[in-house]
Amino acid sequence: MNIALIAQDPKKDLMVKFCIAYCGVLKNHKLCATASTGKMIFDTTGLNVVSFLSGPQGGCQQIASRVSCGEIDAVILLRDSVHPEFTCRGEDDLLRLCDIHLVPVATNIATAEILIHGIDRGDLDWRNVGKPVIED
Repeated sequence: MNIALIAQDPKKDLMVKFCIAYCGVLKNHKLCATASTGKMIFDTTGLNVVSFLSGPQGGCQQIASRVSCGEIDAVILLRDSVHPEFTCRGEDDLLRLCDIHLVPVATNIATAEILIHGIDRGDLDWRNVGKPVIED
């Protein structure tokens, strides 16, 4: 599965802790992230993460475009709803495209854990049926 990881600034440490806790699951999947989130995950866990631009520079839009092309199977977007100034550009579009293309998205740590357990159990394996192979 291709999993996108995005964390607003106040949630970056929580994302890193999540990735440490679920490193055993995440290492079996292709991961992508916005720039600083991806760097923090790689530096802390050693997980291979393809990093896009930072959120403010268009990283959310880059991930959204991959959602619309069927290249992303799940999104974990840890956001801080208390401080809306941390919202990345394109976040609403990303969430809308996940809805349109039936891509499961978690926006807090509780749903992220449910999603990662589902991925680990194979609950989303149906997404691979008939999916075109995209070469790196």
